[in-house]
Amino acid sequence: MKFIHYLETITGVGIYPLTSLSIFFVFFAAMTYWVLKADKRYITSLKQIPFPEHE
Repeated sequence: MKFIHYLETITGVGIYPLTSLSIFFVFFAAMTYWVLKADKRYITSLKQIPFPEHE
């Protein structure tokens, strides 16, 4: 028996793709909002973490 047949027997399996798409969209929308609204000095300080200017 193929894998798709197992999925067809699960009640309400159609909600899982919609839920995962919603989580994916909300996460990336929130990250995009944060990047656009973040303080530019904070972003610059994060960029300098691997290579501090004083070294």
